[in-house]
Amino acid sequence: MASLKDLRNRIASVKATQKITKAMQMVAAAKLRRAQTAAEAARPFAERMSAVLANVAAGVAGSPGAPALLAGNGRSDVHLLVVFTAERGLCGAFNSSIARLARDRANLLLSQGKTVKIICVGKKGYDLLRRQFAKQIIDFIDLRAVRTLGFGTADPIARKIITMFEAGEFDVATIFFSRFRSVIAQIPTAQQVIPAEIPAQAAATGAQAAYDYEPGEEEILASLLPRNIAVQVFRALLENAASEQGARMSAMDSATRNAGEMIKKQTMTYNRTRQAMITKELIEIISGAEAL
Repeated sequence: MASLKDLRNRIASVKATQKITKAMQMVAAAKLRRAQTAAEAARPFAERMSAVLANVAAGVAGSPGAPALLAGNGRSDVHLLVVFTAERGLCGAFNSSIARLARDRANLLLSQGKTVKIICVGKKGYDLLRRQFAKQIIDFIDLRAVRTLGFGTADPIARKIITMFEAGEFDVATIFFSRFRSVIAQIPTAQQVIPAEIPAQAAATGAQAAYDYEPGEEEILASLLPRNIAVQVFRALLENAASEQGARMSAMDSATRNAGEMIKKQTMTYNRTRQAMITKELIEIISGAEAL
């Protein structure tokens, strides 16, 4: 049985941990408001970009002059997986759920005889994936020094992806991130960016209207497609940021409540042990007095 001193130390340790988890919950709640606002503000722009892209692409779909970023290079042998995760932990299953989705996709592609290359954006994703896919990871992008996410953060990542595609280093590129739904719900998402995957709803919306473009569709797409990749990468970063803070807020709330329950149990054990020791001492005193 633990001594009273050990029980007091345990209770003090859990109380200190509870203060930390409570503080982290409050910090995550404050950051969540800004991150959620940014993610929700980026969604209409990304969706409208898809609609415009679908409208312009409708005129060149299937033609020999279609840009490679839209139509692909005709092969699907080498796949690039760009996995966006957080730089820090203590956010529940947020990082592991994204890594699991990417891991399942990589295993499926490898079983089909495809070549897989992985770029990890975020330290946690790198730590989770390097155990099984150390040979497939070709780059790791560390964003720990980035305090505020902006389009300037996403643009170099998008340019790197485009440069690799133009150099023939892969055929298909897919980004993995977590889409923010609520504080308790984040949805791991895989989105193909090369060749550009036009959602059916956006394609239907774009096909209803007819426009004359100046210059031609090919020239517009040459500028629009790289920008679309940067927009989708930026959206993935913002969605991830909101999802991370929501997951951390939920995880720290659970940790705080669990710490409270542990403190109650340890306090009850401490009181019972203390009462048992007092009772034992009283019995010894009374027994000694009666013996005299």
